[in-house]
Amino acid sequence: QVQLVESGGGLVQPGGSLRLACAASGFTFNLFVMNWYRQAPGKERELVAGIDRAGGSPNYAESVKGRFTISRDNAKNTVYLQMNSLKPEDTAVYYCNAQTRAWAPIDFWGQGTQVTVSS
Repeated sequence: QVQLVESGGGLVQPGGSLRLACAASGFTFNLFVMNWYRQAPGKERELVAGIDRAGGSPNYAESVKGRFTISRDNAKNTVYLQMNSLKPEDTAVYYCNAQTRAWAPIDFWGQGTQVTVSS
């Protein structure tokens, strides 16, 4: 019943842009902090961006700061990641994560969407 479904990945050239979306269902979306993680082959999963329950306090990994923007639309139960000025090192599977620690430690994960930045 709980689902996080990422979309918007694809192949782009360096300097290009993509907008990822994560559609959530099966839980109370506005009670969860939303995060984007990514994982490249042979590398650890890393936190890319996060946003609080009301859409404030966005935070970013240093490597993407100034290029990526996280946002959420609680009316649509969707979180977005706008990625600009993409670099080859941004190539990874991007995962949507919903997290709360308010009542219990709970994490939900999407299936991931591939982002490939290559010339």
